[in-house]
Amino acid sequence: MKLHELSDNPGATKKRTRVGRGPGSGKGKMGGRGIKGQKSRSGVAINGYEGGQMPLYQRLPKRGFNKPNRKAFAVINLGLIQKFVDEKKLDASAAITEDALIASGLVRRKKDGIRVLAKGEVSAKLNIEVTGASKAAVEAVEKAGGSLTVKTAPAAE
Repeated sequence: MKLHELSDNPGATKKRTRVGRGPGSGKGKMGGRGIKGQKSRSGVAINGYEGGQMPLYQRLPKRGFNKPNRKAFAVINLGLIQKFVDEKKLDASAAITEDALIASGLVRRKKDGIRVLAKGEVSAKLNIEVTGASKAAVEAVEKAGGSLTVKTAPAAE
């Protein structure tokens, strides 16, 4: 086989429609745009425009509030911690701190702290120290014989 013998599969390519190229093309004269009006002209962007009427997105009421100083926590589940312990990526005998979680690759970055949630099962006896935890997560760790201490976040540096 040579380069000039290569060809695409039949039906793989389709020719571009060339509009406004005479009546014989089937898309001649007005090129499928109809007669006159804004949409028949070029350079039209009328998404959300309602012809002088107040647009819907402006008529609807604005609700809610975004707290400017809210805390953003990195969230992890107990099941994931247990999985990392099973895979020997986390040492269950030593205290599992936020730095240990980052070093193991379970959390990418600390943000305003790490919060542990109760999704998943815990079988190992873990000693976890994090910024936040749900009540169910604390109960689950203590039920497995470990401890989950919630430390206050350090003051902003």
